[in-house]
Amino acid sequence: MFTSQTSSFQESIDVDERDVDFDNEEIAGFSQKIQQINSYYAIYYYQNTRSEASGESVAWSQRRSDSTTSQDDFSLTLLDDSLPSEAEPELRSYISRRLSKGALMGGMGNIATVELSIPEQAVGCYCCLLEQEKSPEQPEADGNGWVDNSFYLTIQTFRIELDKYVQGLQGCLTPEMHNLETDVRPYLNQWYEESVMHIHRVVQLLQTNVGYLLHAALSHKLVEVTETDEKTKADVARFIKAASLQGLVQEDTTTASLCKAMSEDSHTNLIINCSTSPPTLTNEVSNRFCADWIQAFLNAAERFNPFLLRQILENFKLKAIQDMNNLKRFIRQAEMSHYALFRSCLFLQSCGNGDVLLQNARAEHSSFPEACGIINVLEEFLSEQAQGTLY
Repeated sequence: MFTSQTSSFQESIDVDERDVDFDNEEIAGFSQKIQQINSYYAIYYYQNTRSEASGESVAWSQRRSDSTTSQDDFSLTLLDDSLPSEAEPELRSYISRRLSKGALMGGMGNIATVELSIPEQAVGCYCCLLEQEKSPEQPEADGNGWVDNSFYLTIQTFRIELDKYVQGLQGCLTPEMHNLETDVRPYLNQWYEESVMHIHRVVQLLQTNVGYLLHAALSHKLVEVTETDEKTKADVARFIKAASLQGLVQEDTTTASLCKAMSEDSHTNLIINCSTSPPTLTNEVSNRFCADWIQAFLNAAERFNPFLLRQILENFKLKAIQDMNNLKRFIRQAEMSHYALFRSCLFLQSCGNGDVLLQNARAEHSSFPEACGIINVLEEFLSEQAQGTLY
């Protein structure tokens, strides 16, 4: 079957086309207007006509002949949707073209722009072909399946979430669709809320305290969320995973073990107690770098723009990685040049993220004595700066 989730947006910031060296006014100025974002879904049954169709699927296609698109080797039948009536045939035609070209692979999400007859200025579509699960007694896959879809540009950053959400349909899709009303439709109606809005909910929850969560994500701290429901705990965990640099920076076994040791120190865990409003934080730590991004998150959340929120989060990570790479280069140069050591000190003083950068640098250079010596000097410099003493 084919589930199609579609949404609109009027503005996005593409990290590949925008310089990440933001100043405070640029960061705070993201998203100048409130945006109304609508979301839709559609689910289709995909039948490979070269294989033997089951009696249930043939009967379903016959009952929905007005909503079936047939090609030489497959048919596509609408099962349910939330699209305007004039837009659904256009979406079905688009999906049929993609299938006829072999552009949809089983279990892999695909994102592209789509022109539909709906009021929004721009629409994108996430498509995923879900192949029927076979029991051991059944023959090899015969080409029947489902597909699922949604929207473009900044939706690219939600691909992992959408892939995971779509896979949740796997166990409840059957050709006869007896559970359409009880299981499938309610699940599809929640795709936007569950796959896209979690970052928005976390920012709304923490408000100006979101800087502490950003710092915890960068510094590998464990975060404990108490006195709240499982959904909120899951939202915070997903936010931290999205903001973390793990997997994006070069790590070895030593790095991973050191980061794990730092995160397992219960005395430094960030604790978020949701029994009060706003939540009470314990062991909170932040820095100027994280604080500078708070207003951008608040602006986007106020305007109810989850796509811009995710793009800001990606820009935040990209800037942190850029600074980390700069520091590593300075450390290598400082092993041979006192001037490079001086430049490293100035860089750490100006970037506002020195504690996090040095923590990651120490973990990554733990097996290089000369580099560790440079890092010791830089940590001493930052300590003296924090005490208001000139180096």
